[in-house]
Amino acid sequence: MRAAIYARYSTDLQSDASIEDQHRLCRRLIDGNGWQATQTYSDRGLSGASHLRPGYQQLLEDARLNQFDAVVAEGLDRISRDQEHIAAFFKQMRFQGIPIVTVAEGEISELHIGLKGTMSSLFLKDLAQKTHRGLEGRVRKGKSAGGITYGYDVVRDIGANGSITTGDRRINEDQSEVVRRIFRDYSHGLSPRAIAANLNEEGIPGPRGTWGASTIYGNHQRGTGILNNELYLGRLVWNRQRFLKDPNSGRRQARPNPPEEWVIEDVPDLRIVTDDLWHSVKKRQEQTRNTAISDGIRKLGRTKRARHLFSGMLTCGCCGGGVIQVGKHYYGCSTQRNKGTCDNRLTIKRSELEDRVLSGLKEQLLHPDLIAEFAKAYQEEYNRLAGSIQQERGKAERDLAQVESKIANLIDAITDGMFHSSMKEKLTALEARKSELQDTINSTSDAPPVMLHPGLSDVYREQVTNLTTALRDPSSQAEATSIIRGLLTEIRLVPEDGEYTIELVGELAGLLALGASQNEQSRPEAACSTLCSTQVVAGAGFEPATFRL
Repeated sequence: MRAAIYARYSTDLQSDASIEDQHRLCRRLIDGNGWQATQTYSDRGLSGASHLRPGYQQLLEDARLNQFDAVVAEGLDRISRDQEHIAAFFKQMRFQGIPIVTVAEGEISELHIGLKGTMSSLFLKDLAQKTHRGLEGRVRKGKSAGGITYGYDVVRDIGANGSITTGDRRINEDQSEVVRRIFRDYSHGLSPRAIAANLNEEGIPGPRGTWGASTIYGNHQRGTGILNNELYLGRLVWNRQRFLKDPNSGRRQARPNPPEEWVIEDVPDLRIVTDDLWHSVKKRQEQTRNTAISDGIRKLGRTKRARHLFSGMLTCGCCGGGVIQVGKHYYGCSTQRNKGTCDNRLTIKRSELEDRVLSGLKEQLLHPDLIAEFAKAYQEEYNRLAGSIQQERGKAERDLAQVESKIANLIDAITDGMFHSSMKEKLTALEARKSELQDTINSTSDAPPVMLHPGLSDVYREQVTNLTTALRDPSSQAEATSIIRGLLTEIRLVPEDGEYTIELVGELAGLLALGASQNEQSRPEAACSTLCSTQVVAGAGFEPATFRL
């Protein structure tokens, strides 16, 4: 009688020798019955809850071809732990006239299928519950529940009992800077696809080698993707979803858990991005998703991003319609081209428009009143930061005194013979804290803050002069473009005497109006420079405002 042997073990944590041990026991049973051992089938490191195992599937295929007369295994749970699968396997072998014999149970009957199948299913359920409980305990201690997040390194330390700690992480400085760059670029208007392309072009390795748009954007509901991972904010969120196995494909399918089942722990030492940067990204994500109209149909082109500096912001000063790209390098009135109801036939070259606006901005921003306003705001912020640094130094000095006092008390206790192993860990932690506080104190000056920066005017002029360069530099283009577009709500192109006069509308116009003299604003031709709202905006005047260049 030809007997086939099947052996399996579940995880990589088990010894590979388990297969040979099972083979040895099965051959002993075969020899005892006077049978002949033929094929052997095995699956290493594969769960018995799945039937998608190479060795198991080959066993089924050879059974259909009558390659053997009996199946021998150490136990029924080695063949499968799923009730449905083990019942199907039993029916298939019974149809082929092939008995199933195990070392533990003997020849398998319907009774074994019912009882052992139920016991195996209960075992899997109990194992899942215990695993889930253990992972939750680790998360509540601020440790990782498995895997490693981009931006962090695994920390392996030896504990007091000699065991190696698991679940600890620390920030990877190089990767954390990439994370902050991704958040900044997205908040400044770059798409996830463009961010991924830039990172790949620069040869920066991603979590799985190369970067993709889905790696960056992910799924906001499930908290996946770089931009949705709250661990970068110093919050560890676990149990957002559970996994169920599809009975047809055998693949795991994610199902979201209700928020009340989530486990959330604060881990401030793992924070990478600031609150302001996080909220800026969330705001843009919300705006991107909020593109549906009342009937649920998405407006075509609503989420299309601007290809050029002022795309989508240009309007015709005659009809109020949009100004669009009418050629490869020119802008013109869309109403005149599409409907013919506007008399404005003028066009303007895109590069000329951008140069005129930027040149006009540089000229207006160098007005003495604006330089004075910049110096005032700069000095206020400089003094505020200097004051906070002094407060931080004072707090560090007080904390250092407390730490040194605790160290002295521990040393006195050890000297008096009151030593315990936990004292060593405490003393090590205090010494590390002492070194950290000393570094903080040494890095801050005890001199009073300078109340007047000597070169503020020169700094301001240099930044304004480099405005065009910043908008052309790939490293700063996204941020500079985002700032300018955020300060402007509209750019009107008004045809006058065969050429365009440009009017800026928005907060930036209000800022420029601060630099216009009263005499200039009193002239009729400069009426568009006056402010046209009663809502006060601190530091910039009124909003919205219109300014003519």
